[in-house]
Amino acid sequence: MKIKLLAIGKTDDKNLIQLMNNYQNRLKHYIKFELEIIPDIKNVKNLSEDQQKEKEGELILSKLQNTDQLILLDDKGKHFTSMEFSQYLQKKMNSGLKQLVLVIGGPYGFSETVYKKASGKLSLSKMTFSHQMIRLFIIEQLYRGFTILKNEPYHHE
Repeated sequence: MKIKLLAIGKTDDKNLIQLMNNYQNRLKHYIKFELEIIPDIKNVKNLSEDQQKEKEGELILSKLQNTDQLILLDDKGKHFTSMEFSQYLQKKMNSGLKQLVLVIGGPYGFSETVYKKASGKLSLSKMTFSHQMIRLFIIEQLYRGFTILKNEPYHHE
């Protein structure tokens, strides 16, 4: 299985980039992982929230293959402990899935078209975090999940 993380807009903070790179390098020991950044939409001032979500949604859906499973990082998604998340990852791998695609949407969330295409929603917290920080958090949780599956001493329960 391969995991792809799609995110709208680049990360500006060099410290976050450095930490994300650190965890991406660690994660590569366990699974094929790719972070793909979808550029911010230009001239958003002329667009309504719904129009912006639609344009972002088109870009997100254009990055998917027919066999991909789409999971949205959404504040209304399912909550997991780190142990439960590792079991979730194991089930995905056991299912024979070719690619799991996790998506961090834009500032207004996802279009209805993207919600309909998704096979699930995942929430990292009931709190709201910046979209740039969520990238780091999900990459770290993926790494943590795989260390749990390998019984390595990163996670402490």
